[in-house]
Amino acid sequence: MTATGLDAEIDALCEADARAGARIERIPDLRWPGGARIAVNFTLDFDAMLLRRLLNEPPQQLAKGEFGGRVGIWRLIELFDRHGVTGTIFTVGRICELYPRALRAAAASGHEIADHMWEHHVPKDPALERDHLLKTGAALEATTGQRPVGTRSSHSHALLRERGFLYASHDTADHRPYWLADANGANVLLNLPFHYAIDDAMFYSFAWLGSPNAAQRITDPERVMEMWWDAFLQQYRDGEGGGYLNVCMHPFVSGRALRVGMLDRLIARMKALPGVWFPSCAAVARHVHAQHPPRRLAWA
Repeated sequence: MTATGLDAEIDALCEADARAGARIERIPDLRWPGGARIAVNFTLDFDAMLLRRLLNEPPQQLAKGEFGGRVGIWRLIELFDRHGVTGTIFTVGRICELYPRALRAAAASGHEIADHMWEHHVPKDPALERDHLLKTGAALEATTGQRPVGTRSSHSHALLRERGFLYASHDTADHRPYWLADANGANVLLNLPFHYAIDDAMFYSFAWLGSPNAAQRITDPERVMEMWWDAFLQQYRDGEGGGYLNVCMHPFVSGRALRVGMLDRLIARMKALPGVWFPSCAAVARHVHAQHPPRRLAWA
C-alpha cells in the first residue's frame, strides 16, 4: 500500500471512530445506591439447545443444552438464592415451551427474566423482527408474570424503545454502563456491557461454535475464578464508587457441579468485602435512569 493509500485508510478509520464515539455518552460520575462501591450483575444466557440447533451442531452438543435446562438452571437459581444475589436470566422465547417450570421458579425467587430473542437470532426483515420481539415478550410475561424491560440481543433500538425497554446488555464500548444511540444518532438506550473475558463459554466450552480441536479450551475452574476475581477487584478498587462487573454465564456451561462450586466460593469472596451490590440488570437500569439520565444525547 502506498503512503497516500495508507493515509486515506487511516483517515477513514478516524472518521468511523468519530461517528461511533458520537453515539456514546459515558457516565463519569456514576454512583450506586447506599454508597456501594460496585454493582455486580450475575447474568445467565438461557438458550439450552436452541443455539445448537440454529448452528446445526451434532447431537452431543444438543445434549449439553438439554443439561442446562434440566439441571444447570436449577443449580444456579439455588446458588443465587442462597447468596441473596438477584440474577438476570436472558432467555430465548421458546424456552417458555421447553422449560417453563424453571422460568417460573426463577421469577418466584425474585430474579429478572429478560429477552434473549425468540430463537436466538434477530431477523433482518423488520416485520419479522417485530414479530419475534413481541412473541418473546408475550411468552415471558405469560409464563413468569414479568414483562421484559431488558435484552441481550441486537434488536433495533427504535423497536426496543417503542416496546418500553430500559436497557440492552449487548455492546462493549466501555466497562461501565453507558448511553448508546443507534446508527442514526437517535433512540438512545442504556447499555450494560459484558465482555467475553467474563463469559464462561470462552473458558469451558469444547466444540464451541464449531471450532476445531486445536482451538478447544477446558479451563480449570480455579483459574477462571482467579481471573474473574482480579476483574472484580480492579473495578472494586478503581471504580471510584461506580465500579461495575457483568458476569455472563450459561446454565449448560456453569451449571456443572465443579463450576457451581467455584461460583459459590467466588460470590462468598465478593460478599466478604464491604459495599458490594448484587442487583438485577433491571435494578441497575432503573437506578441509572433515575440518577444519571443522558445529558448530551437526547432521551426523548
